[in-house]
Amino acid sequence: MLNYEFPPIGGGAGKAHLCLLREFARNNSLLIDVLTSAPRPGFTVESFSDNITIYKVGVHKKNLHFWRKTEVIEWLVKAQFKYRKLLRENSYDLVHAFFGFPTGWLCYRTAKTLPYIISMRGSDVPGQHARLKLDYKIFGPVIKAVWKKAIALIACSDGLKIRALRFLPSASIDVIPNGVELDRFHPLETSKRTDTFQLLTVGRLSVTKRVELLIDAVEMLYKDGNKVHFTIVGGGGMEQELRNIVSEKNLSDIIEITGHISSEKMPQVYCQNDIFISATMQEGMSNAMLEAMASGLPIITTRCEGVEELIAGNGIIVENPSHKDIAAAIRLLSREWQTYNSFSTASRKRAALFTWSSVASQYIKQYEKIIKNKENNS
Repeated sequence: MLNYEFPPIGGGAGKAHLCLLREFARNNSLLIDVLTSAPRPGFTVESFSDNITIYKVGVHKKNLHFWRKTEVIEWLVKAQFKYRKLLRENSYDLVHAFFGFPTGWLCYRTAKTLPYIISMRGSDVPGQHARLKLDYKIFGPVIKAVWKKAIALIACSDGLKIRALRFLPSASIDVIPNGVELDRFHPLETSKRTDTFQLLTVGRLSVTKRVELLIDAVEMLYKDGNKVHFTIVGGGGMEQELRNIVSEKNLSDIIEITGHISSEKMPQVYCQNDIFISATMQEGMSNAMLEAMASGLPIITTRCEGVEELIAGNGIIVENPSHKDIAAAIRLLSREWQTYNSFSTASRKRAALFTWSSVASQYIKQYEKIIKNKENNS
């Protein structure tokens, strides 16, 4: 398995990979080597379980949750040598790569001798990502080549599959969604309601997340006399700019930007809030949204990939990505408690459909099919 980001580096894809490995660790029929990254130069080997070993290629990481192009290149150059070495020393049945690019590039170069699966995660699929528009133009032909040689392409939502097919209509793509740890993320047994409505968003702070829209929505609610508090959890390239916006608007008393919070503390964070809000323009399938749902939070989100599967009687999809419409949705749930309670109950029930054990089973079926086809063709 290959992934250029893995906790503590990166965001949702790294977390998803970690959760998948926890499931795979219970299956002795699998023997897995994981090649990934580390935030400091060097090479380390870690035993994850009896059947899983993690090899980490260190780079000069400046920010754990934001990849500079120089860091991506550094990892690719260093990782390719370790990858080739692992292939020489072991007899693998297949390679499973998270992200078609950059990670998939390593598999592409050995496709003649070893079949590979690509798990599409979101940012690696060309679309509206503001920061990566130039990258998509430059690396578009490479991404298509990597996809075409893959033995299987897996998107984490139907929406992401649709976006991928716009980029490469001839591709054959399956969908395996993300999961959520239901035993870690769950609602409080007692009510947490206060006079102040607690709003939360969680994610990497990038242009694509449009957190400034959420800030404007909260500002409108506050100026209209609503008691609200907004917590923004995450780090990234937009963090300082967002802090400046909050300061300039004199909203520091009602809007808190926490920076990155460790995963161990996140269950408590969700339970301290009333609604999860998002204005992202592009997503694979949001791990944070699933965790919020499992914690019993109704969802308010702008329309993007992945929400069709998640929002069904447990939240509001805002069709027009404006701060006025987002504010209106928040106002509705803050005043209609019967609707709020209904959405809260539905969120937990909906989240229960997305378990990591199911995700792991679906991937194992993919592995078995690929290996069977490989044996039949040999």
